[in-house]
Amino acid sequence: MSLQARLMAAVIGFVSLILVVVAIITSATLGKTLEDRLQEQLTSYSAGIKRWVADAEPLAAVTGSPLTAERVLTGQRVPAGLLLAVQPANGSASGVVVTADGGRSLRSGDLFELTQALHDTGTATVSLSGGSYLVTIAQTGNGTIVVTGLSRSEIQQTLGTLFTVIALATLGGLLLLALTTALTISMGLRPLRAVAATATRVAGQQLDRGEVSITERVPDYEADPRTEVGRVGVALNTLLDHVDSSLAARQRNEDRMRRFVADASHELRTPLASIRGYSELSLKALGQARGADADRAAGTLESTTSALERIQAQSLRMTRLVEDLLLLARLDEGRELVKRPVDLTQLAVEALSDAQPTGLDHAWELDVPAQPVTLSGDAGRLHQVLANLLANARTHTPAGTTITLALTTEPGAAVLRVHDDGPGIDPAVREELFARFARGDASRARRTGGTGLGLAIAKAITEGHGGAIGVTSEPGDTTFTVRLPLPAAEPDTAPEPDTGPDPKPESEPTAPPPSGQ
Repeated sequence: MSLQARLMAAVIGFVSLILVVVAIITSATLGKTLEDRLQEQLTSYSAGIKRWVADAEPLAAVTGSPLTAERVLTGQRVPAGLLLAVQPANGSASGVVVTADGGRSLRSGDLFELTQALHDTGTATVSLSGGSYLVTIAQTGNGTIVVTGLSRSEIQQTLGTLFTVIALATLGGLLLLALTTALTISMGLRPLRAVAATATRVAGQQLDRGEVSITERVPDYEADPRTEVGRVGVALNTLLDHVDSSLAARQRNEDRMRRFVADASHELRTPLASIRGYSELSLKALGQARGADADRAAGTLESTTSALERIQAQSLRMTRLVEDLLLLARLDEGRELVKRPVDLTQLAVEALSDAQPTGLDHAWELDVPAQPVTLSGDAGRLHQVLANLLANARTHTPAGTTITLALTTEPGAAVLRVHDDGPGIDPAVREELFARFARGDASRARRTGGTGLGLAIAKAITEGHGGAIGVTSEPGDTTFTVRLPLPAAEPDTAPEPDTGPDPKPESEPTAPPPSGQ
């Protein structure tokens, strides 16, 4: 059974119960009123008939004729349905029922029923062969028992008519109620049907692979937040929006992972191909040198030495790539950082001093406060952040560019800025600048031996310290900003900071070529 049918059945059943209760109460009240009215009439008739019987007793005694009910009512105006039974003290009982066409004498069985009904009470309801009567008993001064009754047929007819009217009215009302309820419920549940239809269409879409987008929504006119049913549509639309954005994020992650795997494979394939080529060349040269003279052997030895040096260089390049990937994985897990008090002022001085010899064709400037800026962090990793940013600025700017490293403080944070006046960063790659293997050249060609992970490592280290890294760039003005949280309250005597970098520095990063950083 559908929800609409169940709701209709519940409403109609409840209303039917109310109507039945109302009908019972109405009938009982009306019946009681009619019974009380009949009782009043019976009392009035009983008093009058008792006088009639008392008046008829002397005449019956003089004439010697029996005192009967028919004789008492002779010449009297009484309504149809009146019952009279008379039992003289020294005579037999008789009874009569007045009808519209005369009268009908009571049988002995009817007289017996009257006797039984009035045995212990003065007023009773008794069923005789002619119908139901309300009767009462009285006695004259001469000992004659007088039973007076009125027919209850009028009351029964009235109640029967009432029940018929109530039944017909109830049936008509229920039919009208059913129609109205069906329309009301149908209109009320229409938003739920829209929700079900939308959910069915969404369920039929292919969501488990590829780039997907859920465009199905519950129409706005079926998603009224002011109604309970409408709020279901609003909730479904909100859920679909969330699922759609989650699927889009999943697709972006899958695309990023595919690019990552492709880039990592390329980075490893290039040095492996070089190692293989140089090793084959070395083996070939060694084979030729076995039967050669001394001069040719010396030349072969020199060629083999050069090949082995290239093999070593490519091996180091692969080692740097694997170490960078391992560092990123550990930083993602929240590991690798060993925090101690660090003086950022001294760290900035040392980082710029280390970077200057690698970029003699650039102008280097340092802007740090006179007082030390101390925080809790990993000195080696923070040095790596500055080294990567300085190397990135040097690598992707032309000769003569001025690179400035500045340290300032803000409320609750220390701010490191690496600025250059180079050509700037291409806006097309700025959003993915801190992604792994991010570069502006789709061919993966580069002028450096970096792994393309430098800025990603700098971002991971900064976030591992609870900080943030960002970049602003336009031609002639590019700035990388690193914000690190400062401790809430510095101790009176600052401990000796640890500024030494890691004994094995990470590789230099790469970023978009001539377009900027």
